[in-house]
Amino acid sequence: MSVDPRLFRAGTVARFAQVRQQTQALCANLTAEDMLVQSMPDASPAKWHLAHTTWFFETFVLSRDPAWKVREPAWNYLFNSYYQSVGPMHARPQRGLLSRPSLEEVHEYRHCVDEAVAALLERDENPELASLVELGLQHEQQHQELLLTDIKHAFWCNPLRPALQESMAAPTHAPAVPLRFIAGREGIVEIGHRGEGFAFDNETPRHRTLLQPHALANRLVTNAEYLAFVREGGYREPGLWLSDGWATVQREGWQHPLYWQDDLASEFTLAGVRALDPAEPVCHLSYYEAEAFARWAGARLPTEAEWESAAQGVAIEGNLQDGGRFHPLPAPAGQGVQQLYGDTWEWTASPYVGYPGYRPLPGSLGEYNGKFMCGQQVLRGGSCVTPRDHLRASYRNFFPPLARWQFAGLRLGQDR
Repeated sequence: MSVDPRLFRAGTVARFAQVRQQTQALCANLTAEDMLVQSMPDASPAKWHLAHTTWFFETFVLSRDPAWKVREPAWNYLFNSYYQSVGPMHARPQRGLLSRPSLEEVHEYRHCVDEAVAALLERDENPELASLVELGLQHEQQHQELLLTDIKHAFWCNPLRPALQESMAAPTHAPAVPLRFIAGREGIVEIGHRGEGFAFDNETPRHRTLLQPHALANRLVTNAEYLAFVREGGYREPGLWLSDGWATVQREGWQHPLYWQDDLASEFTLAGVRALDPAEPVCHLSYYEAEAFARWAGARLPTEAEWESAAQGVAIEGNLQDGGRFHPLPAPAGQGVQQLYGDTWEWTASPYVGYPGYRPLPGSLGEYNGKFMCGQQVLRGGSCVTPRDHLRASYRNFFPPLARWQFAGLRLGQDR
């Protein structure tokens, strides 16, 4: 069935406005000083996130318009992230030094680009333009999540331990759902993007893979379960850890998850420091920690194919950014595999590599995903700071195995 191009464009314009406004809304409680802070090289200032996502639309969308004049040519250097084919860029670890342009100028930049993109959509009926805008919006939603994870790390580094929003993460005191293992599909299955709707290039092509007999836990691992691992000396037992993981534990002095306090009774959240809720999913783990815990528990991490097979056909519902809590919740009671979407990203046992037959996007946009297919692990399912309409069963997130500042936890898997 064909779709009226005018209705299609109107939907794209509305979505463009909604996503761009949501990014601004996430910054509503931040001061200009908050938005300049860069607490570590892997994080970026909130002001930079606002500018970079705008630069993306200017560079890859407005470049289609012969009448568009680049807002400030020097900003191409400041706000390019890693697109080498576009040109050189300011060093990532030094983004916190960019006191200029001012926050006011960045807001003006966003407004100017927003108006130009909306106007271009109104007069350009080429579906390729709408596809490019959607790619930019998916990119911006990734930066919405990064903005929240980065500001959480910055606030944690502040001795005052400030809160982004005081009331967002009150403990629920709900009991934990009993842990059960549920058999997954086995044999030949298909995974990857089906072809309907948006997907990043790394989700393609859809292909067949073989699943051995296995089972997945019905919920995510809880704080109480991980606390038992800590108290029983998990961080002191080298036999539980991968070699690189153990070296990292020794070098960094890890003794518990990133935002847990040393009393093992409280944790830092975007609502400030609060009591550790035993039933909530453990969060802010590296792949090394997730893998060591799974080994300690007599289990393993699921593969991404096992996870996707379980998630196919499951409604994308859960504790996501749209709910505004920005902190994991205990698993709900229910049959089957719960918490597939939201709460925490789930580390998998799968390295981030291309699927059989993978081809990156042509041109500069081909640098978006493919160039990182080395030394990273796949995460699945989204977190409490991921927008709901950003997710799908085939979505592949990826981070280096030592990354801890993301909202990442784990689900146990086992062989059958």
